[in-house]
Amino acid sequence: RVWCRGGAWRAAARIGEYEPGCSRSQREASGERTDGRHPPTHPAQDTMAHVDIEQLRSRGAGKSIAVLTSGGDAQGMNAAVRAVVRMGIYVGADVYFVYEGYEGLVGGEQYLKLADWDSVSNIIQLGGTIIGSARCKSFRTREGRLAAAYNLVQHGINNLCVIGGDGSLTGANIFRAEWSDLLATLVQEGKITEEVSQQYSHLNIVGMVGSIDNDFCGTDMTIGTDSALHRIMEVIDAITTTAQSHQRTFVLEVMGRHCG
Repeated sequence: RVWCRGGAWRAAARIGEYEPGCSRSQREASGERTDGRHPPTHPAQDTMAHVDIEQLRSRGAGKSIAVLTSGGDAQGMNAAVRAVVRMGIYVGADVYFVYEGYEGLVGGEQYLKLADWDSVSNIIQLGGTIIGSARCKSFRTREGRLAAAYNLVQHGINNLCVIGGDGSLTGANIFRAEWSDLLATLVQEGKITEEVSQQYSHLNIVGMVGSIDNDFCGTDMTIGTDSALHRIMEVIDAITTTAQSHQRTFVLEVMGRHCG
């Protein structure tokens, strides 16, 4: 069921209960409120919701998450960082900022900082990214990814959120695929123990597409696209009067690569 503002009922029937086009009497017979008010919540539903929330709030206990932004900056990245940090804290996990993208992941200690709730206050309206972004040639090498794996394990992190475009997420996928081999190498070199290797044997990665190009599958609109479209329209509106004044035609090229 979907309840609209003002109490209006919108046809979004649950399968097997009634059809969107059913009559008022049929809806009443099925238990649907037709007087413009929300149906009362059953006590058992309240209990279940409370249990689910409590389980959610403890699900991340003892876990650590790292979040980084990589590649070109896109409007909305800060909002995404804020969401990751606050949701991570809400479920009881430790959340780390990785400053300067993959460069920070390879650099280690000075680039990894524990975030708290206030770390992401008053950033949702800002453009760019507060944790920085940088191209990193060293991460393209296995030695660079080995250093990144060591730095994550040293901080007890095996959950990584990458906010970036095609290149950034491709790098994250390569990192994930090599994770087991990287840990095995660290064990052979004596940098970590076999027990630590087993404890962090799996790397969980979440990729959030931050790109004004809107050229990535799996999402209708990537982070930054909406703002980019608004900028395009502002420029077109501004140049239209000049085109009309001089009876000229202007061709504007916008980003988007091959499919954005």
